[in-house]
Amino acid sequence: MTQSRVIIRLTAEGVRLLDVIKVSRLSKDYGALRAVDDISFCIEEGTVFGILGPNGAGKTTTIECMVGLKNRSTGQINVLGLDPELHRHELFSKVGVQLQETVYQSAAKVFELCELFSSMYREPLNYTKLLQRFGLKSKSKSFIGSLSGGQRQKLAIVLALIANPKILFLDELTTGLDPGARREIWAYIKELQSEGRTIVMTTHYMEEATLLCDKICLINQGRMVAHGTVDQVIEQADIDLVITFTTDHDIRPLLRSLPNIGRVEQNGSLVHVSTGSEQTLTDLVMALSEAQVAYRKIKIAYPELEDAFLKLVNSTAKGAVS
Repeated sequence: MTQSRVIIRLTAEGVRLLDVIKVSRLSKDYGALRAVDDISFCIEEGTVFGILGPNGAGKTTTIECMVGLKNRSTGQINVLGLDPELHRHELFSKVGVQLQETVYQSAAKVFELCELFSSMYREPLNYTKLLQRFGLKSKSKSFIGSLSGGQRQKLAIVLALIANPKILFLDELTTGLDPGARREIWAYIKELQSEGRTIVMTTHYMEEATLLCDKICLINQGRMVAHGTVDQVIEQADIDLVITFTTDHDIRPLLRSLPNIGRVEQNGSLVHVSTGSEQTLTDLVMALSEAQVAYRKIKIAYPELEDAFLKLVNSTAKGAVS
């Protein structure tokens, strides 16, 4: 019997956090292609961790290595104290997995698939209660092929939960769903986290990552380009704030004397001012007032995760070797 070892770390505040997953210098090769290249991160118990990146970045391969579906080329992976390659069967009963490419037989019925998954575990959760919880009880005897996209995704969560896992791996769970169905899935993910489960998810939706994830890892062409909270990743992208307002005066000469001013654009009455400091807004208002320049509709826009994603991904792509 293997011995589980969970890594304990201390925050600056002295709070003990359990690292239930540790990935260290993970690489995965497919022949001459390196799909994942020297990736490292830790995931704390009870958190939602997002793996973001464009198509082909290596997100799914990373998850497949973490759950033991694929053998890594180099590096170390520790999930709940277990090496997913050496202890695949033991880990199988502790995690739930929903993969993007999983296809279920359309002619199978919902309850039949649930019974099949239940037979794989010694102490499975009651799938009837899970179907009820996710609004699928009335679909128990329906064919898989008759379910809507949202219902299929909820069924994927049910199947991943039958093992009563400590960690859920969700691979682009909401891709292709309409906004209403997507938000319904988001509510379920928050609910599952509130039960103490750790969730590892990949996504293309920046709003989804911002709303759900405690920490994210941004990868591109197999390499990690940013890691941390959403705010930390945005900060790593080093994107200017943008102040906009309208005025009937040419204010470009006035702005030259202000510190921290970047690009200034004035098209007619509309003005855009880029800056690296929030203080610029105060300095700008004072300068306009002192110069007796009337202005309207002044506001400041902060960079969002999508802005950081585009900048970080594009910057790494430009330096890539084809």
